[in-house]
Amino acid sequence: MKTFKIKLAKALLIMAMCLFYQTSFAETEKYLINPGDILEISVWNEDALKREVRVLPDGTIGFPLTGTVSASGRSVEALKKELTEKLTEYIAEPVVNIAVKSAEGNAVYMTGQVKNPGKFIMTEPMNVMQILSLAGGLTPFAAENDIVILRKGSKGAAESIKFEYGDLEEGNSLSKNHLLKSGDVIVVP
Repeated sequence: MKTFKIKLAKALLIMAMCLFYQTSFAETEKYLINPGDILEISVWNEDALKREVRVLPDGTIGFPLTGTVSASGRSVEALKKELTEKLTEYIAEPVVNIAVKSAEGNAVYMTGQVKNPGKFIMTEPMNVMQILSLAGGLTPFAAENDIVILRKGSKGAAESIKFEYGDLEEGNSLSKNHLLKSGDVIVVP
């Protein structure tokens, strides 16, 4: 019973630290649009220019009068600025509004020795421990200190990030509780 209470206390401490880390991240980073996201785009006082669009797998969207525009990897503000510039050719002082209606493209994937592997949509910034929790935790056969995060790096090159669950379980190396990015694959051997 005593060991259970100690493990519970450690888990609660880790969760509290995860929430603190998540809050400080949210204050400094802007959401970047991903393929699969659904955007609601409208132009003030132009009823014909209101659309709900899904970002295509190649990262583009189509919108009337602007043609195909690259959206993936950009902030909502950057996309709004480009659409506004393109629409000025046709409309005097267009006021473009963009809302992320669904962040379906902001997903990570969990595979291997977890209770519920699969795709997890991140509706907020999340780290490895949080996604492991959503996946139901590790199975008894998991190699907890050999977990790997596979991530697409810059210029399409893949990188592999090692994650040792045992360190975080003991409350050590909290900086290694990596914040996940869209498209990450967490492999638990």
